[in-house]
Amino acid sequence: MVATAATSSFFPVSSPNSGSSAKNAKLGSANLGLKSKSASGGLQVKVNAQAPPKINGTSVGLATVESGKHGDDISSPPARTFINQLPDWSVLLAAITTIFLAAEKQWTMLDWKPKRPDMLIDPFGLGRIVQDGLVFRQNFSIRSYEIGADRTASIETLMNHLQETALNHVKTAGLLGDGFGSTPEMTVRNLIWVVTKMQVVVDRYPTWGDIVQVDTWVSASGKNGMRRDWIIQDLKTGQILTKASSVWVMMNKVTRRLSKMPDEVRGEIESFFMNSPPIVEEDGRKLPKLDDKTADFVHSGLTPRWSDLDVNQHVNNVKYIGWILESAPLPILESHELSSLTLEYRRECGRDSVLQSLTAVSGADIGNLGSNGGVECQHMLRLEEGAEIVRGRTEWKPKYANNLGIVGHLPGESA
Repeated sequence: MVATAATSSFFPVSSPNSGSSAKNAKLGSANLGLKSKSASGGLQVKVNAQAPPKINGTSVGLATVESGKHGDDISSPPARTFINQLPDWSVLLAAITTIFLAAEKQWTMLDWKPKRPDMLIDPFGLGRIVQDGLVFRQNFSIRSYEIGADRTASIETLMNHLQETALNHVKTAGLLGDGFGSTPEMTVRNLIWVVTKMQVVVDRYPTWGDIVQVDTWVSASGKNGMRRDWIIQDLKTGQILTKASSVWVMMNKVTRRLSKMPDEVRGEIESFFMNSPPIVEEDGRKLPKLDDKTADFVHSGLTPRWSDLDVNQHVNNVKYIGWILESAPLPILESHELSSLTLEYRRECGRDSVLQSLTAVSGADIGNLGSNGGVECQHMLRLEEGAEIVRGRTEWKPKYANNLGIVGHLPGESA
């Protein structure tokens, strides 16, 4: 369409009625040009057709053709001038501008590069770095397939958002190497990040159609660790929905043993560390070890599927949460919602592992779990032969029904 507009500015197309008007006039006196008048009544431009007819492949003038047919003298066409040969420059300029803007947009998307650390913006909507290059921010829309029977997002959905922002933070900062979240120096040394502790506090769960804003940043944790914090907010109201803190260490991908942080790796990531306390105050209570005698509920025969493995061939840490909740009693799941979660990851499991999920309900009447009031549970995930994978603690608060009879939440002040 752009090419057609540009061409028509140089070679006008004759009107459909021009053929009929030519039949009512002599050829010698016919006006072969077209008049173009602007909407404002400005300059009139006459453009004359210049293509002479041919007879047996030989070009001849109009006078020759006419005299051969009628023998009458015909007047020569108007003389060509500079003014009547000018194209419609406004159409040509619009065509050139359209082509230039389209090319510029394509170039910007294909060859985007950040200019300043505080202006690292992903043109594809994966988030941006803010606050002097130290905080990564990304928005998520809660999808229909991410909500459960309560019509709210599941804890696994929120945990996936945390993991996604962490990886996009590393990617947007230009630190993503070959591995899953590994920096270039970590990739050279076959090092990967593994989480050792995770604490999550949920004040309210978003529901379908809500848009949440996730902020994440990193800090030092001891000599060889790194702490990552998150805040999830309701984008519309600004209310803080979830806070989370985690501690990460390095593991050799080949030997599967923990490793110290090399100076080269520290040099890559240290400039991104924030000097701030954990967003979730550390829960120093010891997590007990459960067994068949101390556990109230046991779910056996859990096995990883191929889709549960990440690119480092180890089970995604979000999957462990789902396995832990497999042994949570159904009355608690029906009448309460998870308000806090503490996990200690002790070892990984392979794709051929068979696991057991154990849960003990603390200080509650097992036969009356659906009663109002908070509930605390202890958890353990282990291999069937007994080796521990994860220890955990969960706290639950009662659900409330709103006036419409839909399971919902009372405001924070009322609760």
